Amino acid sequence: MRNIAAIVLAAGKGTRMRSRWPKVLHQVAGKHMVSHVVDAARSAGVGHMVVVIGHGAELVERALGDGLIYAYQRQQLGTGHAVMQAEDHIPAGIDTVMVLYGDTPLLTSETLRGLLEYHQEEGAAATILTAFPEDPAGYGRVIRDEEGSVSKIIEERDATPEEREVGEINTGTYCFASGPLFAALKRISPANAQGEYYLTDVIGLLKEQGLPVAALAVFDPQETKGINSRVDLAAAEKELRQRINRKLMESGVTIIDPGSTFIDAGVTILPDSVIYPFTTLQGSTVIGAECAVGPHALLTDCRLGDGVTIRYTVAEQAVIGDRCVIGPFAYLRPETVLHEGVKIGDFVEIKKSVIGTGSKVPHLTYIGDTSVGRDVNIGAGTITCNYDGKGKYPTIIEDGAFVGSNTNLVAPVKVGAGAVIGAGSTITKDVPAGALGVARGRQNNIEGWAHRRDQT
Repeated sequence: MRNIAAIVLAAGKGTRMRSRWPKVLHQVAGKHMVSHVVDAARSAGVGHMVVVIGHGAELVERALGDGLIYAYQRQQLGTGHAVMQAEDHIPAGIDTVMVLYGDTPLLTSETLRGLLEYHQEEGAAATILTAFPEDPAGYGRVIRDEEGSVSKIIEERDATPEEREVGEINTGTYCFASGPLFAALKRISPANAQGEYYLTDVIGLLKEQGLPVAALAVFDPQETKGINSRVDLAAAEKELRQRINRKLMESGVTIIDPGSTFIDAGVTILPDSVIYPFTTLQGSTVIGAECAVGPHALLTDCRLGDGVTIRYTVAEQAVIGDRCVIGPFAYLRPETVLHEGVKIGDFVEIKKSVIGTGSKVPHLTYIGDTSVGRDVNIGAGTITCNYDGKGKYPTIIEDGAFVGSNTNLVAPVKVGAGAVIGAGSTITKDVPAGALGVARGRQNNIEGWAHRRDQT
């Protein structure tokens, strides 16, 4: 919708968060709360977005990145003052301006789309998104006249006892006709208990001019709840994760225990995968079809193919091919690539390495800065010695090689195709294809030694 703009208010400090970070940068389900708001507005069809920033402005701008317009509120003088800062960034062709708070991460695109449509259908100068929460304390009240039309919004601190009894609240989300909004902002004053410029005063000014003001009540009041404390943050986290899990289950994913499964908003899971308890999926992780993930798996920014089994494993920025079997107690570090059918067993750590199709690293092994070919078997206790205290060096293990247990491969070193490394070896030189590499002291058996020891 090219004629619609959104102004996202993200300048506040959030004192009750007790944090050195701007409130809107605290994360909910793996995303900054203001990012949830921006994404919801974009999904609702808003094409032009202005974010008003103040406290920690550079941090907020860096987190949100390019593609947005930023307006600066140097002094926090109220919501009306914040919207004033965005006026110069609204193009002339914009008819409708949506105003959103950056600390409402539970707002959905469906609600915002419905608000926009209702605003346009009513031909209103302003449309307020309202709610009827169980406890309206702390919120501005929507005051209606005898005919049921909105007459004004009154902040709780400025409300009379009768007005505080009203159950309908202002959520802080609006749609405005652009011209009347900015004209009215020029007329508001800070003559109130806080000494601030209230955006809510615009509603009364529009009514005085005889312009229509509409209101639409949100179906779920929880959507509009602002985050003001760590307690609020935890509640929002729980709600959003429940939504994510419900949506995944409705799409064909089995989640054994949704209450103990933590999936970020940016995660994708294909149908017929099963997610077991105490699994955490973070960032932009993608899980293919018919995978079994967990229990106790922590995957961050990973990409899994189809039919993968992974349990009791920590993995970060790893690419895992179809039908791999991983764990228990494996650790896949960034830039790990596992091709189809790889087995990574218990207490194995893989770092910045490529493991070829069908290869096995079953037990108690560290593989770092290594290229492993197809159908390689790496025995228990093998270590690639890739760091000499100053630099990292590569190891190459070609197709079909067999590395015996308790082997040290001192990089840089290459094990040729089909080569065999004897157990207990420390390999410091290349092993040619098809050769046997053995590097260990010769065994000596001293007959009768134990008996003579016992006699002394």
